[in-house]
Amino acid sequence: MKQFSSSARSTDIEAHSINQFSGTARAYFRKLEAVLASLDHQSFDNAVALVAQAQEDGKQIITLGNGGSSLTALHFITDWNKSIYLSTKRPFRGRSLVDNVGLAFAYANDVSFEDVFVEQLKNVLNDGDLVIAISGSGNSENVLRAVRYANDRGAVTLGLCGYSGGVLKQIAQYVVLVNVNDMQLSEDIHAMFGHLVMQRLCLGRADEAWEAGNGAALLEGSFGPWPSLSDNASHRA
Repeated sequence: MKQFSSSARSTDIEAHSINQFSGTARAYFRKLEAVLASLDHQSFDNAVALVAQAQEDGKQIITLGNGGSSLTALHFITDWNKSIYLSTKRPFRGRSLVDNVGLAFAYANDVSFEDVFVEQLKNVLNDGDLVIAISGSGNSENVLRAVRYANDRGAVTLGLCGYSGGVLKQIAQYVVLVNVNDMQLSEDIHAMFGHLVMQRLCLGRADEAWEAGNGAALLEGSFGPWPSLSDNASHRA
């Protein structure tokens, strides 16, 4: 198992440096800048490569989460299904487990809220699909049950976490950790990951763009080949 994470230290601006700006846009943006400066950019590129590989292999990319993370999961699929296909004409098999309200409430009422995602996976998950689980705390039980099921059924699991990563950091096969004790900042950066995936995959593979003579014009040569999934990834104990 591999962890695509940011710095191990928590990202907190010293309280005395922001008290005078408490509750202001300036304070919030300063905190966001500090978190962004702490992130390992390569870890995000590696996670994007997971999505790219799933698309290339014709696998489903399935997203899930609760609360704000549920809307992030839905936002991912909205952007990816529409924009990636329109830009590349290559199928993108994105699916979210949060958009069918009737189905989610049916499982919550008839089974349990903790099973709203795993019950859906039982009906749609195939070997090799990519399941992207989003949880700021990393401890949402319905998310954890879905990841455990996906692991047991031959899927690939990617966890997007905040804070210290919680249990999700321990059980997901791959992890992107935004190591900050702030739910809103964590959610902001998770949303950025979705936009990063969209922009990168809208171009197709970087080497194909170069071969077509469009790479330099579109990105000024800023993207190279896809990273190996073993690049800059540390094995977890």
